[in-house]
Amino acid sequence: MVNGLLILALIAFVVVYWRWPDIQNQLWQKKYREYRLNEQQKSLLLRYMPIYQKMTDADRAKLERHIVWFLNEKRFIGCDGLKLNDAMKLIVAADACVLVLNKPWPLYKNVREILLYPSAYYAPQTSRDNAGLVSYHNTVRQGESWPGGTLVLSWHDVLEGNRLPSDGHNLVFHEFAHQLDQETGKTTGTPLLKKAADYKEWARVFSRAFNQLKTHVAYSMPHVIHSYGATNEAEFFAVITETFLEKPSELRHYDPEIYTMLVNYYQFDPIKWH
Repeated sequence: MVNGLLILALIAFVVVYWRWPDIQNQLWQKKYREYRLNEQQKSLLLRYMPIYQKMTDADRAKLERHIVWFLNEKRFIGCDGLKLNDAMKLIVAADACVLVLNKPWPLYKNVREILLYPSAYYAPQTSRDNAGLVSYHNTVRQGESWPGGTLVLSWHDVLEGNRLPSDGHNLVFHEFAHQLDQETGKTTGTPLLKKAADYKEWARVFSRAFNQLKTHVAYSMPHVIHSYGATNEAEFFAVITETFLEKPSELRHYDPEIYTMLVNYYQFDPIKWH
């Protein structure tokens, strides 16, 4: 009798373990079924988030559902004296959820908390010279994305990213793109893709576009993607995500191949919103 109960318990555990993502999603769907953004929140997004203004009604509804989930599942912490309010959380959540508009919950499964500073902040940095000498100093940062699940943002720069919606700079897009990249366990500029066969095509297009940007920057040639993207592959992915969302028409004209690749990855075409 006892052995039979243990076997049944083990079977139940295995079933729950393997089906946990589906079970968890069903629980979330039930939990947030009645949750909606109120009119004040929608008015705030219309005022401060240009992409939200231009979205189709269907995409706006999907974004709002994601925002509700994000606000309830992620922790926000004010730093350096910043007093957080609901509007700050709403704007960060909305920008972050644009990138995962057509992806299922959980969104940004590795992100546990978002730290908000009033403006740019100092962060300790360690460097090593050619002789092997290690030095410690502070650098000014606008944001950081840590693989351990913490994301850091300057509130001033969050607002600037939304105030200038077509300049190719958006701090939230940039740092959350790093989080998508880090879901593979590494920071390489290659996020998780649907099929194993997709990685070969991604590597070909991505490497070609990255090397092209480095050449254009080195020789002062025209380029749509910000020159910071030439720093390394990880920064290239984050920067080109900003470009994709804020300068879609220019990016498609400049490099239609990588634009199509990003449309396939993000599962939406931002030109339809512009």
